[in-house]
Amino acid sequence: MRYALALYLFCCFGMTIAQPQLQNITELSSEFAFEIRYATPNNFMKETLYPCAVCILQPEVAKALHQANEYFCKKGYRIKIYDCYRPEDIQKMMWEKVPNAAYVANPYDKGSIHNKGAAVDITLVTLEGCYVEMGSDYDYFGKEAHIDNMNFSEEILQHRKLLAEGMQQFGFQTIRTEWWHFSYQKNYAYPTLNEPLPCD
Repeated sequence: MRYALALYLFCCFGMTIAQPQLQNITELSSEFAFEIRYATPNNFMKETLYPCAVCILQPEVAKALHQANEYFCKKGYRIKIYDCYRPEDIQKMMWEKVPNAAYVANPYDKGSIHNKGAAVDITLVTLEGCYVEMGSDYDYFGKEAHIDNMNFSEEILQHRKLLAEGMQQFGFQTIRTEWWHFSYQKNYAYPTLNEPLPCD
């Protein structure tokens, strides 16, 4: 009901209802692995964009991600997180560097679901933290990252299938050009945010 109301107010009056504060995923579980790339220069921008390595999300999205991780843990894997909420100003910096909507969401159009705290960039690692091959690195801008590219070994295809199908069970949707990106299905109700990351 809250999401339907939010959508109605936004469409009819340009209004959004207040959203709960974004939640740090570590408040729900310590079982995640982390490699927040934008808190380091090891990313496509080649510079440090975040002042700290933190993953915050809409509470409903954080809960769903936690449930997904429990599912993967039962299968011998766990989620490794690359990115969660991203301030809109950072999105504008990315767009200036790579103005290609196939890989970087246009902040002057619909923007990125990351800016709403309702999308995650992730991969899988083993329970021991070992690398799981997915066919390309994170933030690789090319066909090797596309989820409809079947030109991989059966092992890689099975890893991608496991990740995608597992996330879909908990309300996350894929996008064609990035195997690592998952947007929560109810993201239309969340506002675009430009709040700084909470760093201690």
